[in-house]
Amino acid sequence: MNALGKLVRTTAFKLSFAYLIIFTVFAFVTLGYVAWSAQKLLTDQFVSTIQAEIGGLAEQYRIGGLRRLVNSVERRSRRPGASLYLVTTSNGERIAGNVVALPPGVIDRPGQFETFYSRTEESGENDVEPSHAIVRVYLLPGGFRLMVGRDIEERKRLRDIIHRAFGYSLLFIGVLGCVGAWFIARRVLKRVEDMTETTRHIMAGDLGGRLKIAGTGDELDRLAQNLNDMLERIGELMHGMREVSDNIAHDLKTPLTRLRNKADEALRTAKSPDELKAALEATIEESDNLIRIFNALLMIARLEAGNAREGLADFDAAEAVRDVAELYEALAEEAGVALEVAVEGDLPVHGSRELLGQAMANLLDNALKYGAAPGGPAQAISVEARRRDGEVLVVVADRGPGIPEAERNRVLERFVRLETARSRPGFGLGLSLVAAVARLHGGALRLEDNRPGLRVVLALPLKA
Repeated sequence: MNALGKLVRTTAFKLSFAYLIIFTVFAFVTLGYVAWSAQKLLTDQFVSTIQAEIGGLAEQYRIGGLRRLVNSVERRSRRPGASLYLVTTSNGERIAGNVVALPPGVIDRPGQFETFYSRTEESGENDVEPSHAIVRVYLLPGGFRLMVGRDIEERKRLRDIIHRAFGYSLLFIGVLGCVGAWFIARRVLKRVEDMTETTRHIMAGDLGGRLKIAGTGDELDRLAQNLNDMLERIGELMHGMREVSDNIAHDLKTPLTRLRNKADEALRTAKSPDELKAALEATIEESDNLIRIFNALLMIARLEAGNAREGLADFDAAEAVRDVAELYEALAEEAGVALEVAVEGDLPVHGSRELLGQAMANLLDNALKYGAAPGGPAQAISVEARRRDGEVLVVVADRGPGIPEAERNRVLERFVRLETARSRPGFGLGLSLVAAVARLHGGALRLEDNRPGLRVVLALPLKA
């Protein structure tokens, strides 16, 4: 397909052409109405003038009779202009005026109408010029007829002028519309071609490619921005998939190897049923750990893919936070840690109560594990839930060693554990799950300094 064919087939060109047709119809109707109004106004002026002149000439006849009327008609007939006058006898014989000939029967019927006529010119009565006029015939006392009219050549010239203007206007509109449609379609087509070229590179494997934004803020800019955001999200998911694959390859290799070695050792060294039973129990425990890891990975993947949105509903976050805090009061008491709970009432959010409960459980579990100062027992853990600036803030804070600021974004990734935490049980998936829950609810997870300790803030949008 050649360039012109591609241009004509574009939506922009078709819309521009459709707009041109609509505008042409509108211009046709508008100019037609203007022409009709102008001619009607001109005709009304003619009729008013004729009526006034008939009234004046009838008054002349009433005052001075036929002679005075004839003198007035002859005087007015000699004036240059489009006015027509004729005085006849009752049988139609011409007495005075500038009209030489009329169609048969015209002078015999009183009233107003349009007719053809021939009039005298300055060169003599033998020179006649057939024309069209508006006339009014008036019956005078004594049987005489008085006709006053107005040549409508002016109206005809006005109509011709409007017709020419209409033709030139349509031609100008057509040319300008086609040029405008060509320009708009070419401009839009160029931007679309740029987008198409970029998408080809992206489909070829260059996930770092992004669509150009012209900065005009139009619909193509908004489309490009949304597509760039989508590509950014796809890139993040792809990066996450690669990380998960790498983490599974590295972090699960050790427990799987350990599981196999324990089973192999039990087969080689176990000499009694009790020893075999102990080996099986250790194998089951290791398998349970692996199952928990896979369940956590599946849950994070499900949340990040948005597959958990079907079960979202309105609920009170305050009740969910209180319920989880009550469940952990006994665990905190066993660990010798004071659990301080401060929850405001009525915190409506739209989301999953179960997932929020899972996120709170992960945060409290981390606080109990890692909230102890080095070399000392864990101190108080505070749990807060309140509203602020259109958000529900769920805060879990401890007084432990905390997380260095440079590491706070990294610990939200899967299987990331700091060196100080490797001596404690865990897989490095807890904060990743909480961050995925926050994103599913349209919120965010922030790690802050509690001076000392770690302050974890889960911010969710407040439902109006």
